[in-house]
Amino acid sequence: MADRLSISTFTIEVDGRPTIVFKAKKYAEAEGICEDEALRAKLRRLKSGQVPICSDNATIVVRLAHPDEAALYSQAAGASPSTDDVVLVYLIELDDPQD
Repeated sequence: MADRLSISTFTIEVDGRPTIVFKAKKYAEAEGICEDEALRAKLRRLKSGQVPICSDNATIVVRLAHPDEAALYSQAAGASPSTDDVVLVYLIELDDPQD
């Protein structure tokens, strides 16, 4: 039960724009997700408004999620099947990945 209470919601900002929200047990774990090169590569491929979410030189930081961001995460992740994997919820509208 103590583990369940220690989980926090974090937001990844790309160039100051709240982009992804997720849950992690520790800030260090959240930082690791933020620094993951595979995530950065994915963000460079994805677009919002026909513009890549992340440039090669973008600043990516993690912080505790604001209450509205945590609520959006709970709403979106509640529809996802429960897994031990990290569930990433995008706070921005993504273009169709088929484009």
